[in-house]
Amino acid sequence: MTDETYPVTRTDEEWRARLTREQYDVMRGHGTERPGSCALNHEKRRGVFQCAGCDQPLFRSGEKFESGTGWPSFFDPLPGALGSTVDRSYGMVRTEVHCSRCGSHLGHVFPDGPPPTGLRYCINGVALNFAPETAPVR
Repeated sequence: MTDETYPVTRTDEEWRARLTREQYDVMRGHGTERPGSCALNHEKRRGVFQCAGCDQPLFRSGEKFESGTGWPSFFDPLPGALGSTVDRSYGMVRTEVHCSRCGSHLGHVFPDGPPPTGLRYCINGVALNFAPETAPVR
């Protein structure tokens, strides 16, 4: 984690109580889930993908695409939803993305996505919750 402060803060004990072990390892420990292991990779309904740490909306379902990587991929986040830092782990230089509201690690962004942005936000599915769009009442 960085020295940055966030609107939503929790103690380590509170994070461990809120998140599953895998979510904690990814979101607070900057880990990575096994590719293809999350059902949200195949989510096709209309709705919004939210941070599992604080429920902040991150991506609309219309910005999700199949990247073939094994992780949910998006080409454009909601305005102000993400922050980024330089990740120099594993002998690489990548751009890590985190929730702007709670600072939880979500994944990385790469410059090989589809138009119109050309970006691929490769996000750990365990870091996300999905809120389906509800049908209007008639």
